[in-house]
Amino acid sequence: MKRKVAIIDTLGAHGGAFHLYTFGQSMGLINSDVKVSLYTNNETHNPAIDGLNFFNFYKDVFSSKSKIINGIQWIFGSIKSIFHARLLGGSIFHFHIFYTNILVLFNVLLVKLIFGKVVLTIHDVTSFSEEYKSDFTSSLIYKLADLVLTHNKFSKSEIESSKLSLRSPVFIVPHGNYTPFISTQKDKIKSRSYLGLPKDKKILLFFGMIKEVKGLDLLLESFKKVLIKNPDTVLLIAGQPFRNDFSIYNRIIKKENLTSHCVLHTKFIPHNDVEHYYCASDLVVLPYKKIYQSGVLMMALSYERAVLVSDLPPLKEIITDNEDGFLFKSEDTDSLSERLNEILSDNRLLDTVRIKGSKLINTKYNWDSIGALTKKAYNTIY
Repeated sequence: MKRKVAIIDTLGAHGGAFHLYTFGQSMGLINSDVKVSLYTNNETHNPAIDGLNFFNFYKDVFSSKSKIINGIQWIFGSIKSIFHARLLGGSIFHFHIFYTNILVLFNVLLVKLIFGKVVLTIHDVTSFSEEYKSDFTSSLIYKLADLVLTHNKFSKSEIESSKLSLRSPVFIVPHGNYTPFISTQKDKIKSRSYLGLPKDKKILLFFGMIKEVKGLDLLLESFKKVLIKNPDTVLLIAGQPFRNDFSIYNRIIKKENLTSHCVLHTKFIPHNDVEHYYCASDLVVLPYKKIYQSGVLMMALSYERAVLVSDLPPLKEIITDNEDGFLFKSEDTDSLSERLNEILSDNRLLDTVRIKGSKLINTKYNWDSIGALTKKAYNTIY
């Protein structure tokens, strides 16, 4: 008899491209002979995946300026989704964790109330850091989980070294690619024209929500050294600043006289425009200071772009330097500028690495493999 799984994705398209992750997860599980129902919100479109039961019972959650109204919408959406899935015969309820709070705990308790199995994929292990170890809500959520999944060895080690009591081993299930759900633009001139970018420059792309841990300040400080050897280079910064504060980066840009070499698209990037940003770029740079996994990295590789990333353990588990990507020493501006100058001076290597990165993302990180790994983990809770 087929396993019946309910994926509860309250975030959906409100989390940028995260809904594409749950679409891929659903597809991989279905291809591994698992019956999947996906519960999400109105912002998330139905992907029309064969065999997928799709429900938007969370309606317009997160759309109100009132946290109370959003919380009520969450609760009603969860009650409807979880009971509906149980009536369909679902026994496994799969949640995706970026943070923990009372609403996440509500979902977990509701599943336990109807004797379901709780599966957590931990995307952000921040909830295992020192500041959360004594938090009752977080501790209870993880203690109630029947199965815990995470994306890499580093995150698994962080979870297992925490003081939280887990009921099961931690399984590694990698973050998959975005290839089935994106359109890869091939015409670089067309994309640059669409975005109003120079057609005759080398373009470095920093993409995604701009937070302190993403290291944009390091990239800007390194960029001034890059321009000495590669003056025909532009840094394209695309993404919404966290809490709308871009002041620290503006100060660096002005201080280092980078204004004429930086293009700022500091706003929410519509999904239909994303392909043009990647296509327009020559290299995607991820100068992260701390990370547990990176959807932007997987997205860049899926769009067939070469990447330069910090040598943090989670990123090194994916990227092999000078093979399918490039690495630099984390938080070292000299290392970052040196690597950028090396890469920009060798077009042949840049293209070779780009092609190998595309091959990597479509083989090792395809959803059929990930679906099979997830099903294998499910089987341990029976």
